[in-house]
Amino acid sequence: MREVNPKDTSRAQAFELWMKAPNPMVTFFKTIDVTRLVRISRKKGYKFNMLLDWCIGKAASSVKEFYLLPVGDKLMQYDCLAVNTIVKNKEGEVSSCDILFNEDIEVFSQQYMEYTLKVAESRTDRDLSDECMVIGTSAIIDTKIDGAVGMNSGIFNNPFMIWGRYRKRWFRYELPISFQFHHTQMDGAHAGMFLSNLQEEINRLYK
Repeated sequence: MREVNPKDTSRAQAFELWMKAPNPMVTFFKTIDVTRLVRISRKKGYKFNMLLDWCIGKAASSVKEFYLLPVGDKLMQYDCLAVNTIVKNKEGEVSSCDILFNEDIEVFSQQYMEYTLKVAESRTDRDLSDECMVIGTSAIIDTKIDGAVGMNSGIFNNPFMIWGRYRKRWFRYELPISFQFHHTQMDGAHAGMFLSNLQEEINRLYK
């Protein structure tokens, strides 16, 4: 990552408006159709969350605002994206694992399985935040939730997604998700574009 002058980016005005705001985080709620992910997971034996994480990375990769992030009082530019997943370790507690996004879903899947297993066994977080812009995720799979609002710590400004268990609606499967982002990084239109991209990537996966 490298520091950039906000005035040389499309986020110059947002940087002035939101960097010192008491609460610069914005949260969107959306229900997405994950029927295709459920069917692929069952047919091919892939982890559902791995498939969703890949689609998140793929959807974000085409929105240039994801490659910028306010860190401290600076605006940083990244060349790559990673998707974070929360792992239950062998002690029954949670650890954090960053997976570098790769356009090849087979490569991403291999990395996902390898590193989540290592993190679970070692109880040591895998952190790529010095190399990539990391999209945080948290899957609350023990229950069904309508959404969640993350905290504004003032330290971690990364975009963050939360979801629970998917729900069956007749012959379809739906998943309510929440997406939190820093207003300096992107506007609502960019977040909306990302969520629209996410549904499109899910719908065309393995077609």
